[in-house]
Amino acid sequence: MVRIRNSATQLRRLTAELEPIALSKPALGVSRSFGSALKLRRTTREIGPRPLSKAKLSALLWAAGGVNRKDGPFKMPGRTAASASNSQEIDIYVILPAGIYFYNPFAHALLPAAAGDFRRLAINRGQASIGIEAPVRLVYAVDIDRLTNTRGFKEPGLKDPEVQRSYYFVDTGLIAANVYLYAASVGLAAWFHNCDRLGLARKLRLPDSQRVLFAQTIGYPIRQRRGPSA
Repeated sequence: MVRIRNSATQLRRLTAELEPIALSKPALGVSRSFGSALKLRRTTREIGPRPLSKAKLSALLWAAGGVNRKDGPFKMPGRTAASASNSQEIDIYVILPAGIYFYNPFAHALLPAAAGDFRRLAINRGQASIGIEAPVRLVYAVDIDRLTNTRGFKEPGLKDPEVQRSYYFVDTGLIAANVYLYAASVGLAAWFHNCDRLGLARKLRLPDSQRVLFAQTIGYPIRQRRGPSA
């Protein structure tokens, strides 16, 4: 199984203020066809504070990077989003109003990482006022060590920082695309954006081999009021 750095040494420093969240079995329950989801996929920045149900949060995270088969490539579990040599080098952190959680895809659960409302860190400072009350922000962080020491194909390029960059950027995009399509299928809004990378890395106390890449905000769209009829 893929090593999850947070599941051992980092778990000992998790905050006592937050409890782990056991997610229900993912039930996608999509109300639209795949073709309709593709037509409706879009970036929506106007996102309101209405919270997601636990069922929707469970399905969202499973769609983003959950385990969809026990026997994947190179004798490791397979995930809903592909990765280079099935290295599964992208970790997903979930920022909720109460704190930051680490998504463990193998247990399909959220593990506490930091107590407090850090939604502002998961967005650029110049955009901090947009969708600030959105209920869920996903943060994508790469573990370079998993690429370098993959159990998959031993490509020489995987030790080259530029080749690594090309892989983990693409792999992050695949996860984000899953989130966009799930959101479109159930009437949620999604927005992929930059974030305060250094601030989040410090808050999460990430080791040197890990770095924050991007974030994605999800919630219910704010319906625009229509003007008076002519």
